[in-house]
Amino acid sequence: MSALRATAAPRTRPAGPGRRAPLTPLPGGAGDRGRRLDAVRAPLQATSGVPFLVLCAVVLAVALLAALLLNTSMARGSYESARLQAEVGRVAQDVQTSQEELRAAEASLAERATKLGMVPAEDPTMISVEKRAKVGIGESDAKGDQGAP
Repeated sequence: MSALRATAAPRTRPAGPGRRAPLTPLPGGAGDRGRRLDAVRAPLQATSGVPFLVLCAVVLAVALLAALLLNTSMARGSYESARLQAEVGRVAQDVQTSQEELRAAEASLAERATKLGMVPAEDPTMISVEKRAKVGIGESDAKGDQGAP
């Protein structure tokens, strides 16, 4: 198909200024108004970019200030947390020391009582204030108060 087009004779344009079509004005064009140039208004001045730059600077300053305050608050919280953790460690150490002292005192309680001349009770009996009764009645009381005066 392209071979057929290539073999066709190309069209030739007629040369010469006399063959040109005359120019005719279009309706509503410059010819109808009677003059060729019109005065137009100057374009509006572009608005200044300064208010936008000031707004951007204010937003940036507020963001930086907020970041600074947040960072300061977090640092204060971190110091407070470290202080409280140190205090908890000291209290835990004090509790552990007190428990060790209590265990040592309980272990030597029987020995100290013997040194003071105390003897272990054979039938311990206790009184409950809430129940207003004897609790843990010993063997001698269970048989009855036979030897009691």
